[in-house]
Amino acid sequence: MTLLIIIIVLALIFDFINGFHDAANSIATVVSTKVLTPTQAVIWAAFFNFVAYFIAVHFLGGFGDSIANTVAKTVESEFITSHIIIAGIIAAITWNLITWWFGIPSSSSHTLIGGFGGAAIAGAGFQSVHMETVSIIVLFIFLAPLIGMIAGNIITIITLYAMRNVRPGKADRWFKGLQLLSSALLSIGHGLNDSQKVMGIIAAALIANRTIPDLPSWMYMENMDNMPEWIPLSCFTAIALGTMSGGWKIMKTMGNRITKITPLEGFCAQTAGSITLFISEMLHVPVSTTHVISGSIIGVGSVKRLSAVRWGITKDLLVAWTITIPVSSLLAAFFYWVLKFIL
Repeated sequence: MTLLIIIIVLALIFDFINGFHDAANSIATVVSTKVLTPTQAVIWAAFFNFVAYFIAVHFLGGFGDSIANTVAKTVESEFITSHIIIAGIIAAITWNLITWWFGIPSSSSHTLIGGFGGAAIAGAGFQSVHMETVSIIVLFIFLAPLIGMIAGNIITIITLYAMRNVRPGKADRWFKGLQLLSSALLSIGHGLNDSQKVMGIIAAALIANRTIPDLPSWMYMENMDNMPEWIPLSCFTAIALGTMSGGWKIMKTMGNRITKITPLEGFCAQTAGSITLFISEMLHVPVSTTHVISGSIIGVGSVKRLSAVRWGITKDLLVAWTITIPVSSLLAAFFYWVLKFIL
């Protein structure tokens, strides 16, 4: 019982950190184009992170067959233990804080999945990992930014053609307003995608420990179809609160270091990112919001000319994306053996 409480608390702490770690994804462009101040932007993004909860419940049919379910299946249920989950979350929190401190926009999603899988491998071997699920997640490390890049490129070309006869000053005013809409949509996509990953971890822990004697009814969960309401509600709340706490180090990279962003381009990048996140939601594939919006910004910037994109920065991003799952897995294995020794 005590370990279950620890898992829930750690998972929500990770969700909070995920919020401020990834806040820049949905607000960097809207701040860099001076549509909103940083304070206004984080409140705006946090509000729509939480609105995503109501959209999921009332319009998407809940969380039975969802990204949360996919994350929960990363490790085979018969091998899941409290030590594995705790080690995985601690590893994810550690890597998230390291990358946040150095301003590296790595993936919170892949950190969590890498930690969960790495701890399971340390505890029960490679047979404990559901390789089909992990393979799809790894594939989308490359597909998600590619989809965002293509969508950003196409949307920008269409938008520029549609606005070809509009004066630049007038277009800027229009798209500053439209950026509020695109930022809201991206924040909804961020909330939908990232909150469910933590929900999947908590759900996996409750399902694995459902036979504990005298388990309180609010902690009992037989399968993903009977998820208690407090799980999604607390996860969406945690990520929204985390978003409100900021994330300025990463915002600098996402805002202007990849490419210089105008209001029109900011709108196109955010719209492309939103579309990609909603596609991943429909496919029940957990993707990185960081990867998606980075790809979208690259796609938008490349419309002007390929040299408009600072490819040195994108190379650094690609390295961070590639090493996140392996590093998180190794950290989780280390923390698993530490926990086995002290608990």
